[in-house]
Amino acid sequence: MPGVIKVLNVAEKPSVAREITRQLGGAGAQRRDSHGMHVSEFPFTLRHTPCRMVVTAIRGHLMDNHFPEQFQGWKSCPPSSLFTAPVHRKVIPDCQDLDRNLQQLARQCQWLVLWLDCDREGEAIAFEVLEVCQRAAAGRLQVFRAVFSALTQRDLLHACETLRQPDRRLSDAVEARQEVDLRAGAAFTRWMTLRYQAKFPELSDQPLSYGPCQFPTLGFVVERYMRIRNFVAETFWSIRAEVVKAGQLMHFAW
Repeated sequence: MPGVIKVLNVAEKPSVAREITRQLGGAGAQRRDSHGMHVSEFPFTLRHTPCRMVVTAIRGHLMDNHFPEQFQGWKSCPPSSLFTAPVHRKVIPDCQDLDRNLQQLARQCQWLVLWLDCDREGEAIAFEVLEVCQRAAAGRLQVFRAVFSALTQRDLLHACETLRQPDRRLSDAVEARQEVDLRAGAAFTRWMTLRYQAKFPELSDQPLSYGPCQFPTLGFVVERYMRIRNFVAETFWSIRAEVVKAGQLMHFAW
């Protein structure tokens, strides 16, 4: 329909997109597939403006960080140089279909509403979606962030009435953590692997992996193992009450 604003709504997962369509669009929503992804459309009024809602979804993060090709070989550079090497972001190979779907829909729309999870990680994913869509639409999209805690009709309508701007600070915090994880993980993994493979031939085909999350996780596993190994069984007592009335046995539990 000429003159009607089209609003691209992007959810973090298909199940959320389906629920947004069901609660806001009802039985009259039109559905189709685009690059292997579900897309639905229905008329709606957003920010006091009649519009056409276009709803689709992604599957978590669209992009990841990587080093340039000259830093990707295990022996191409000293491991310490990875702490200062440039880091680039690109769409994950498995998400190319999602990328194409967003680009195609973004070119057809005027507004973008981000329905990603309302936490730091969701905010970072929201900016990945925003980057892909604005690049496809030449930066002309008007962008909003939906804030919601449940997928009931009441919560979704409230989110539509209280749209805000996405928070770049939360996204930057996630991106900083991702870059630190990449630099530290790659540098220490290469350093340990190359160092100990030279000392122990039996490790020649075995990389030694390091990650900022691996050691705390390993600590949890070891702690649990030690508690189980050092467990000393003790005698304990419980109370059980039984009543016989009119020839029937009754058990009481609490």
